[in-house]
Amino acid sequence: MKYRRLGRSALQVSELGLGTMNFGPATSESDSFAILDAAIEAGINLIDTADQYGGRLGVGATESLLGRWLAQDPSRRRRIVLATKVHEPMSEDVNDRGLSARHIQQACDASLRRLGVDHIDLYQMHHIDRAAPIEEIWQAMDRLIAQGKITYVGSSNFPGWFIARANEQASARRGLGLVSEQSLYNLIERRAELEVIPACQAYGVGLVVWSPLAGGLLAGGDSDPDGRRRSESSVATAAAYAEQLAQFGRICDDLGETPSAVALAWLLQRPGVSSAIIGPRRRDQLASVLRAPELRLDAETLARLDDIFPGPGPAPEAYAW
Repeated sequence: MKYRRLGRSALQVSELGLGTMNFGPATSESDSFAILDAAIEAGINLIDTADQYGGRLGVGATESLLGRWLAQDPSRRRRIVLATKVHEPMSEDVNDRGLSARHIQQACDASLRRLGVDHIDLYQMHHIDRAAPIEEIWQAMDRLIAQGKITYVGSSNFPGWFIARANEQASARRGLGLVSEQSLYNLIERRAELEVIPACQAYGVGLVVWSPLAGGLLAGGDSDPDGRRRSESSVATAAAYAEQLAQFGRICDDLGETPSAVALAWLLQRPGVSSAIIGPRRRDQLASVLRAPELRLDAETLARLDDIFPGPGPAPEAYAW
């Protein structure tokens, strides 16, 4: 496994991170533990979760599962970069959601209890909250840092303008600000190249990619190795991209590599990417992508991929003169 700095911070994270959204509701606890063990053995140190994960088992269930895994061997905590998220509804309570200072404080305390740890390495805002003033958000995050409950702050699903606004406000407060943005990005979905990635690069924010295999569409024969269940919309997307996916498969055959490895290798050669989150439901799915950090695609292959899956181009040139 290889490691990269998380944005402009000095923190080193593995080029592949382990997403845990399926742990509990889709993958049994014993199988989840086996995947976690295998990931650590392979050198993956970024473990990503969220307070809302749990599916049919209820919100918080995945964090609780991770807490039980960590409790089995206290040395595991020192070996991982533990990341979780705040924003999504945790109950019917009108205040048990969003990015108010009250909810951030209470949600962090609840995550710490479920995880059984005294601090979270990377605390990520799961989504933009247009009702929450950025000053209020940073007040809450600064307090958590001062309390030793979190170390770094990241965002997820933020637009470029809010990444800029958040870090400008943090700078005015003499704070480090956001060190990472977790965004949807893959060969099929490249809109992050318009504004999000340029904003990340300008502010030294590391890009952590979710759904790098487009819900399994870029994985060839494996239906769902990046942890996104096939939905009606993804089936429709597969039909819409059938010809491009067939061409992609031929490139992978020419290289003698799996589609998953090629799609991940492409991401890891994109500017600004710190890590790509994989969400395997089985150990064999994890094993199938571990080669990706070692795979370097040559200029000809990268050009062929751009021809098949063209990006939107930079903003504003992509939509204006």
